[in-house]
Amino acid sequence: MSHTAASPLGDITPAEFLRDYWQKKPLLIRQAFPDYQSPLSADELAGLALEDEVESRIVLTQGDIPWELRRGPFAEDDFKVLPEKDWTLLVQAVDQFVPDVAELMSAFRFLPSWRIDDIMISYAAPGGSVGPHFDNYDVFLLQTHGHRRWKIGQRCNADSPILEHPDLRILQDFQQQEEWLLEPGDMLYIPPGVAHYGIAEDECMTYSIGFRAPSHQEILHHFTDFLGQYLSDQDRYSDAGMSVPAEPACIDDASIERLQGIVLELVQDKAALATWFGRFMTEPRYPELIQVQEVETSLVDEELSNGYGLIRNPSARLAYRQEGTEHLMLFASGEHCLLPITLLPLVQLICEQDYLDCDALLSWRQNPEAWTLVEQLLAKGDLQLEGEDE
Repeated sequence: MSHTAASPLGDITPAEFLRDYWQKKPLLIRQAFPDYQSPLSADELAGLALEDEVESRIVLTQGDIPWELRRGPFAEDDFKVLPEKDWTLLVQAVDQFVPDVAELMSAFRFLPSWRIDDIMISYAAPGGSVGPHFDNYDVFLLQTHGHRRWKIGQRCNADSPILEHPDLRILQDFQQQEEWLLEPGDMLYIPPGVAHYGIAEDECMTYSIGFRAPSHQEILHHFTDFLGQYLSDQDRYSDAGMSVPAEPACIDDASIERLQGIVLELVQDKAALATWFGRFMTEPRYPELIQVQEVETSLVDEELSNGYGLIRNPSARLAYRQEGTEHLMLFASGEHCLLPITLLPLVQLICEQDYLDCDALLSWRQNPEAWTLVEQLLAKGDLQLEGEDE
């Protein structure tokens, strides 16, 4: 049985954490989850790494090359030939395959839920590590079994030298500044760009709760692609009223200012930006796990009347945004819909709860717009009838 802490920040309040640590400096929290028991054993984690739909890797400190990376899915025999020490198994997005693991995310509600990416779990043999590196996103590292020694290094960026390696970004120069030994229940927060180097003292498991952070390149690229879908080919660069050019071959400042005006007008469309951002941040990691399904209204009514609820698909991402005083936007797995503000309590329930109680849902049964929304989310596969996939 797993247990999540009311607050994983110890004596620090969420407001203090956001003010003093978030995206600024590391924080060690002793016994952030003192009673947490991993719902997944090392053998069960290895079993997940055998599945085709699960993203997994093994890093060997000394394999065919230093820091050798092997990609899954693996076979059982792959684990039988591993050495007794100095290797790490990493399995991505375990929360999407093991509901008990996903429960851990509820402890991080002091941060926007649409920022949470996934929970990666690593198992390491003694001496196992993925090398000194830095990430471009925030991560909480929760020790759930065994002991791992974490060395904290310098601030890094795109210019920080890395080793020549075909697969991994291992820092060439790691400048240790702090060192902590974590035991079960301890958690370490690492902000983006801070070098860190974890080494297993014994057999250990670590949960990595990562957060989505799109790069500026992604933002510009994907947003302009989104805008382009709604622009007409008839909208063209215009220079009506321009003066006679002194040099016909010269692109003057006035031309660039006209062009800049076009670009600024497009990107300053706040409504379009918000719509794109909500869709982009709710795109699922594994869209193939969200299947369109046929929904019979009578069956939904019958199941809810019998006391069954609805469950959010573990791969679905949901968020919402209020649009003025009359409307709100619901974002569901990369898509969106405009709804009346009267549905806000229902939308909040859908976005914030993994399990939707039958009584809470049936209170909306007589509202046609509300029930249409529930049926649409079921048809899309973002919601599922309780027990239908068992």
